[in-house]
Amino acid sequence: MVKLIFHGHACWEVQGATSRILIDPFLTGNPLADVKPADFFDRLDAILISHGHGDHIGDAEEIAKHSGAVLVANHEIATHFKKRGLTTHGLSIGGGHDFPFGRVKLTIAHHGSTGPNGENFGSPAGIILIIDGKRIYHCGDTGIFLDMQLISELNGPFDVCLIPIGDNYTMGIDDAVRACEMIRAKLHVPMHFNTFPVVKVDGNEFVRKVEGKGLKARIVEPGATLDL
Repeated sequence: MVKLIFHGHACWEVQGATSRILIDPFLTGNPLADVKPADFFDRLDAILISHGHGDHIGDAEEIAKHSGAVLVANHEIATHFKKRGLTTHGLSIGGGHDFPFGRVKLTIAHHGSTGPNGENFGSPAGIILIIDGKRIYHCGDTGIFLDMQLISELNGPFDVCLIPIGDNYTMGIDDAVRACEMIRAKLHVPMHFNTFPVVKVDGNEFVRKVEGKGLKARIVEPGATLDL
């Protein structure tokens, strides 16, 4: 069984049978975070980064230095952190790689990726993680785009889609619902909302509207676990 634990904003912990992975580990400064960086110092296999913004890179460097986890991201982010002494693996959009814990592939996402200090951190991405036979699509920060349908056709069916709904910086609820109609995962879970006032929306509205399309959706609160 694969377990997903939500740590607020767009940060997810993925636990496989023998592996532990973090996606977008924004913990310090995240008012919804239920854990701290030190909780991952003892055992962590990988950190997956969708793009270069501070609320997604977050505590990646500190956690990777203590845990020895490999940092997987686009080429620019991976190169930046390799120079800082981390073990990294760079990918580019559309590229994937098989790791001991599973397979990671990057998809397009429509957003930005400038680093916290103005660094050129390449293109933003969505993340497809295949682990222990389960397929997870973390959309990253993005607006809606028609190729979501193609991503699903080529890489699905997804067991879960983790999708931003907070508006302002990403899709809002109505666009996210339409995106779910294209992705058609077994379950759609909202993220990137209610962290700060500017992205405060009603997650229950998203769930109602997705279910009104004949699809499944569920809110996972920070600290809660979703079993796949």
